[in-house]
Amino acid sequence: MHILDARQTADALPYSRLVPALAQAAQEYSGGQITAPDRQVVPIDAASVLLSMPAVSADLSVTKLITVHADNAKHGLPVIQGEVVVFETHTGRRIALLHGPTVTARRTAAMTLLGIQTLAPATPKSALLIGTGVQAAAHADALVEYFGVTQFWIVARDIARTQAFCSELSTRHIDRNIVASPLSADALHQDVPATDVLIALTTSRSAVIPATLAPHTLAIGVGAFKPDMVEFPAQLLAERTIVVDDVEGAKHEAGDLIQAGVDWSKVRNIGDILAGRGEPLPADRGLPVFKTVGQASWDLAAARVVRDMLQA
Repeated sequence: MHILDARQTADALPYSRLVPALAQAAQEYSGGQITAPDRQVVPIDAASVLLSMPAVSADLSVTKLITVHADNAKHGLPVIQGEVVVFETHTGRRIALLHGPTVTARRTAAMTLLGIQTLAPATPKSALLIGTGVQAAAHADALVEYFGVTQFWIVARDIARTQAFCSELSTRHIDRNIVASPLSADALHQDVPATDVLIALTTSRSAVIPATLAPHTLAIGVGAFKPDMVEFPAQLLAERTIVVDDVEGAKHEAGDLIQAGVDWSKVRNIGDILAGRGEPLPADRGLPVFKTVGQASWDLAAARVVRDMLQA
């Protein structure tokens, strides 16, 4: 069995291979070819949980185990730790042990790339990111690597942290224009820069995405993954077609959709869209909005990429 650390896991998951693998897995999952139950959440203590996420397909299977210990800073340890076990479905032979947080960061960013590739009218050249955490960094790197995005605006409530985040990004991507927006997350609602893609990556309890966006701007919500979290405003959700990575998961995890009381019969799965199932997206409602909550099938897609890289 191959054991990959964080750097090795990242190197084995280039977005050029991960995005097509996700497109395949999304179609297989929505078509019933991948079995992936809802994630199991087991409390450890008041500030800690164990998350278990299995997925099984005909060729490969995975189980991701993640622990979240909110008080780990006082121990000098990461809040989120974990691994992905990869094994052959028909024999159970272990193939690899991957760094769990790295798999999560890259497959989550890759799902956003897939959403842009599927729903945006053209390859984006600019992006506005709301948030400065691990996922924001992963998304910025992914947008540069996969689409060659050249213009970034970064918005968050902590201006000093936003400027530090932009400085780090500029060091990694010296040929890109990365701007720490002078706007606060609240002021963004009144003055949105003209951008191809707007991506929210927060744990906010109130909407951070403006209710009014330019018709050509694709809005994506990534960070709100609990019923009490909200990134999308109800007004925008009512005006545009909603596409999600996993409808069943969104029904109990996508707080913005839950609190807005959306009509779930009209919410579309990206896997169905890719497979050509269902009606075409309505052209009279402008660009859709894309909401992701994560799914073990996306870890399985990443595992397939790693398997192929190891075999090569």
